[in-house]
Amino acid sequence: MHKNREQGIVLAALISATIAVCGYGAVADDPESGVNVARTVSPAIKSAIDRSDFDGSTRDVTKLTIGQERRHFELCSRPARVSSNATVHDLLVYGSTPGGIACAVRAAREGMNVVLVTHAEHLGGLLTSGLSTMDTLYNGDRAPLYDELRASIHSYYRDAYGADSENYRRSMPRYAKTKFEAHVVERILTEMLTKESRIEVIRRFFPAEVLMQGRNIEQVRFRSMHGTEEITVSAATIADCSYEGDLAALAVPCRTGREAREQFQESHAGRIFMRSVPWPPAHIDPEYLAEYRRMNLVHYDNWYEIVETPGSGASDPHVQAYNLRTLLTNDPANRIPVTRPNNYDREQLVHDLETRVNWSHRTPGTKLPNQKTYWNLPEVLGVQTDYVTGDWNVRKRVWTAHAELTLGLLYFLQNDDSLPEEVRREWQQWGLPKDEFQDNHHLPYEIYMRETRRLVGRAVFTEQDALPAAGMKRAPIHADAIGITEWFLDSHACTPEKVPGSHWEGELLLKNVTVPGQISWQTLLSPDLDNLVVPVCVSSSHIGWGAIRLEPTWMAIGEAAAWGAIEAARGNCSVAEIHIAVLQKRLAEQRIMLSFFNDVEQHAGANWYAAVQYLGTQGYFGSYDAQPTKTLEVSLAQAWSNHTAALLRHEITDFSESARAHYQAETANLRPVSAGEFVSMLDDACGGPSCEQLLSDLGIVPKEPIRRGDACRLLYSILSQSANGAFEPP
Repeated sequence: MHKNREQGIVLAALISATIAVCGYGAVADDPESGVNVARTVSPAIKSAIDRSDFDGSTRDVTKLTIGQERRHFELCSRPARVSSNATVHDLLVYGSTPGGIACAVRAAREGMNVVLVTHAEHLGGLLTSGLSTMDTLYNGDRAPLYDELRASIHSYYRDAYGADSENYRRSMPRYAKTKFEAHVVERILTEMLTKESRIEVIRRFFPAEVLMQGRNIEQVRFRSMHGTEEITVSAATIADCSYEGDLAALAVPCRTGREAREQFQESHAGRIFMRSVPWPPAHIDPEYLAEYRRMNLVHYDNWYEIVETPGSGASDPHVQAYNLRTLLTNDPANRIPVTRPNNYDREQLVHDLETRVNWSHRTPGTKLPNQKTYWNLPEVLGVQTDYVTGDWNVRKRVWTAHAELTLGLLYFLQNDDSLPEEVRREWQQWGLPKDEFQDNHHLPYEIYMRETRRLVGRAVFTEQDALPAAGMKRAPIHADAIGITEWFLDSHACTPEKVPGSHWEGELLLKNVTVPGQISWQTLLSPDLDNLVVPVCVSSSHIGWGAIRLEPTWMAIGEAAAWGAIEAARGNCSVAEIHIAVLQKRLAEQRIMLSFFNDVEQHAGANWYAAVQYLGTQGYFGSYDAQPTKTLEVSLAQAWSNHTAALLRHEITDFSESARAHYQAETANLRPVSAGEFVSMLDDACGGPSCEQLLSDLGIVPKEPIRRGDACRLLYSILSQSANGAFEPP
């Protein structure tokens, strides 16, 4: 790098960097959903149509291109000319996000041949682009690869600097929000991939075309980010793990924008203004807040309420704001001084700051190892929506708009006479770090695209899925859950509008309201295809998306999706046709969290853990308290026995209703039951062979009171071993 770039930022160099790729086309409103659906045809496909690039037969084949959602291009009723040089794998992962890496690594470790294709040069998605914290409220084990990544981060700082060092302490060991430097986590994630000989990584390619055969994607054609070179890949299972959902959008409908309140009956959907309420909120029952804060999560002292206006709740095309997660340092030896950008326009900057930029003059403070911090501002409101379905030229322009504003604001904060001297002095201590993003002028490689497309799936995660359900102390039950949410429902600002006393339009943070939810396997699947799984841009509403859109959640979903592909390969079927309970059993036994509980942290190795996780998806618990060491009482024992019998007969249709009944049974506080008594209840309810032998197999003493954890082990074994049960026989 030239010396002048080491000592200052030459903004012109940033603006001149472009990426040449094909166009996507326009965006139209979908009258059915109230959100935007892109409908386009790329130049490559138009050319293919014009030259009739197919041969003859009678099978239905559809070719689709980027951005085409809701409507498919029917080319002919004959098979396409399958590329003879296509590389064939068990699993194709598009996207080097942490979720994509987790998906690829898990599949490879289980013996699958994997190809991971990414548009990026640097692997790791936003974690390596300045998102230098794990956005999670839960400190416990969540999924093996996510847990492995956290442990590797802490080990790096402990080994490099010592267990008593400030750098190790700033990585936040034993706390939910692990923190790290971008180049450190990039190295760790890259090593996770390169250690797996079964993974082929292809960088700097994006999906340009898919070839479909019936209900499957037959091939994906990728195009170089920097030219016209193309490669074709085939795989039994396709996983779109990108932030943008570009591969999925070639083949199936996707949502963008914000739904109206009426579409999914969400009170916070659509256009919305909110205001902060002093803490603690005087109108909220203190007992509610005390009960809420019993949850084993990180909590914040914030409360927000809706400001109703004409048009509140209407659908809207805008997604939530983006920004660069710029890293800064106050270490003089590693700090690049901030110089006046070449195209700095103070008048325009001040106008933008007053009308369309979310910013603050407060310094961010040291948060990361090695005297660094992340700057989660500024947000340029309005331009982010162009990124969602835009081509890579459009996306580069969105990145550049934020880069210009970020560098201009940094210079403004350090030098403008309109600011108090102490503010300028504090900001003058900060600059861009020399050791981060060294080949990108020390700015993040990717913009923090908080929301893009969302799959139109077989199920939809909505606001209700992260709020307490009526009659119980937890969110609704999903019997096909493959992961959890625990972050609060939120959205950053969507448009540069305010009303008196409000935040920016679209901004909401439902802290002290949201509860952990379950993610249905069906949200990863399109109703139109059987070999496509979408672990990142899952099917959700705009409001529901706020609880999902975090890297820890995506890593767990990505790993779960890999197990889905593994089960599909073992069963010689598509990923959409696998036995969901078999997948859930596998996930539970692999210690992937399917159900949040307050009292399972640090107990992932317990013999009851898998059973409690699975039964949490089947309506056995009406609260977030598993209480595995508590003695089972007769009322709940009878309710569990009857529920198990109904499960075995496939009679349960409303698992949340079952959970409500079990919550009521828990409050009866009747006498404890012995293991033998519980078996008798199960035998009477199920009417099959006696379960008594299972007690011996599990090491449970019949005459002693049975603990709830052991009762769960017994129930799990019954369901696993019954040929007519929820599982196939192991």
